[in-house]
Amino acid sequence: MNIEPIIKIEDLAKQYRLGSIGTGTFSHDVNRWWQKVRGKEDPYLKVGEINDRTQTGGSDYVWALKDINFEVQPGEILGIIGKNGAGKSTLLKLLSRVTAPTTGKITCHGRIASLLEVGTGFHPELTGRENIYLNGAILGMTKKEIASKFDEIVDFAGCQKYIETPVKRYSSGMYVRLAFAVAAHLEPDILVVDEVLAVGDAEFQEKAIGKMQDVSSQGGRTVLFVSHNMASIKALCKKVIVLKNGSVYYEGSTEEGIRVYLESSKNNLIEQLMLRKDRIGNGKMKFTNINVATFDKGAIQTGLDIVFTIGFDLKANATNMWFRLIVIGDDEVVRFICNNYHSTAPFRKVNKDSNIVSLTIPKLPLLQGKYYCHLQAVVDNEIADEIEYAGEFDVNEGDFYGSGKVPTIRKGVLIEHTWTI
Repeated sequence: MNIEPIIKIEDLAKQYRLGSIGTGTFSHDVNRWWQKVRGKEDPYLKVGEINDRTQTGGSDYVWALKDINFEVQPGEILGIIGKNGAGKSTLLKLLSRVTAPTTGKITCHGRIASLLEVGTGFHPELTGRENIYLNGAILGMTKKEIASKFDEIVDFAGCQKYIETPVKRYSSGMYVRLAFAVAAHLEPDILVVDEVLAVGDAEFQEKAIGKMQDVSSQGGRTVLFVSHNMASIKALCKKVIVLKNGSVYYEGSTEEGIRVYLESSKNNLIEQLMLRKDRIGNGKMKFTNINVATFDKGAIQTGLDIVFTIGFDLKANATNMWFRLIVIGDDEVVRFICNNYHSTAPFRKVNKDSNIVSLTIPKLPLLQGKYYCHLQAVVDNEIADEIEYAGEFDVNEGDFYGSGKVPTIRKGVLIEHTWTI
């Protein structure tokens, strides 16, 4: 017996015009109308470039998504992964009917609840209680149905104390907890969740993942989950779709999908950071190189002191400046973050001739394996440069505790500690 898919996407595409707010220019609208009157195809569907932010475009149009085809079965939890700008959020907005596709067809059977951005669907002037009823009404539920779930929603969100307070006074974490609780408990047929869970704390993320599993396994409902956290994707999804430059790069098992995604991301590594196009920031400063080494230039080992030497090009003198280095494992789980804003203080009155910053980590706590670095620099309170996978290094097995014994665990970090009895 064939089960009809709850979501079916056929030849889906979304085109945007760059540098413009609105549908386009008057001349383009007239041209579209004239071609339509003559029974011709929209001329602007023929133009446009793939959604690759690393390349300078020659067209005013870009395909945020192009030729998307896939199906989702009832009760399935589908993970959607990809780099920033790959088209993940655009796809979810199309599914949630926030925006319309340029071409193609989306067939959905059932009620959709979406959690796309912090505060989506909430009215800031209304209280938490009023927003629960508002969201339920938007989903097509009766007041009686919402009331039957009300206590469960408030308890899950953990905001009993503030339920009569306007949500504009909520923290971002409280906002997300309540929004997720509403979306998950008001029994939608399809639950669409974007990266917003990253705002919540670790305890809430665990609760949210457990709830999505329950919604799928016990309620038979479908979940579409977007995240950069590969551990969450692996724990929750049996199937993933990897998006790259607005197209489906891979569709299949979670294990293989994560491997394909990580390999694709790591292939962007370039020795000369100045050549990298996939960077974010205002350009007041650019990273030029990164080197990781021990003080004696020997092999990097667990327990040895290491230094990151980071070159940069500063365009003009800066009043204050801070750097962030994120170290992740080959599973894309963050191992630690170093930030001079927190550990010491921002660098003050930095001369534009300065071009090297050093980060020393005593007694490296990383276990044996391959690791990658993300870099970010903030100059005068604005992101100047940010690059993912700016560098990589291998850590060899080392005697961290000086005991002659090496732990057998393969992931995580080691810490100095003392036992007494």
